[in-house]
Amino acid sequence: MPFLRVRDVRLHYELDGPSGPATPSPPRVPLVLLHGLGSSTRDWQPQVKHFSQKRRVLALDLRGHGRSSKPPGPYAISLFAGDVADAARRLLPGAVETGEGVHVAGLSMGGMVALQLALDAPALLRSLTVVNAGVDYRPKTRRQRRLLWQRRAALRVLSVRRIGWLLGRRLFPDRPDLQREMTARWAQNDPAVYRASFEAIVDWNARARLPEISTPTLVAAAEEDYLPLSAYRAYAGRIPRAEVAVLENARHAAPVAQPEAFNAVLSAFLERF
Repeated sequence: MPFLRVRDVRLHYELDGPSGPATPSPPRVPLVLLHGLGSSTRDWQPQVKHFSQKRRVLALDLRGHGRSSKPPGPYAISLFAGDVADAARRLLPGAVETGEGVHVAGLSMGGMVALQLALDAPALLRSLTVVNAGVDYRPKTRRQRRLLWQRRAALRVLSVRRIGWLLGRRLFPDRPDLQREMTARWAQNDPAVYRASFEAIVDWNARARLPEISTPTLVAAAEEDYLPLSAYRAYAGRIPRAEVAVLENARHAAPVAQPEAFNAVLSAFLERF
């Protein structure tokens, strides 16, 4: 079980794909995968299996998640991004040292980390894929502030197992197998760390800096996600080299629920860069 010491934490990672004599010539640009809030590298197992056939694939458990260290908060999206940048430089030195960079794809909170990475370490990225993630979750209206208060109250009252059960029913209404898996997975979260990671999302905002992102960007939006498609199209329009792909009949965890459809969309995008 591989781990890497990065700053003050030990990160669990999975690194798969051809290396050495088996590496394609010319070698394909590696792909880094970042999971969502409360999850782990298991978000991406179908993608690791698919993409590692032709390229190196690095999936990480962000600090506080999965099998990585779980220090007390506060956490921040920029802190997660810094960890990822350090890990990518050490685990994929060939791509970094040659200047080719790496493809980065992030789901939900991982998409926010990927966006922050594009802002903080643009030279590291060959392309950016943001999946089911917005760019600003700070409450602006009375209704949004009330919803945030309710969510914080729920996080204090409900167990992480119960939260996983509720999320599973909402995200995978027709997949009892994935509902059970999410319930079991969420039960492994540290409640205090989960809340600290949630607060990192609420405190983060990248909207004003989107025009600074020069990396080719794919915004993958699910048709039945929390945010309307108009919101994805609006912020993608502020990124100079961004495009939007709509995953039909998909919800928030699209790569998990519809891996084949998502893999096809991501493959077509990566092949262009």
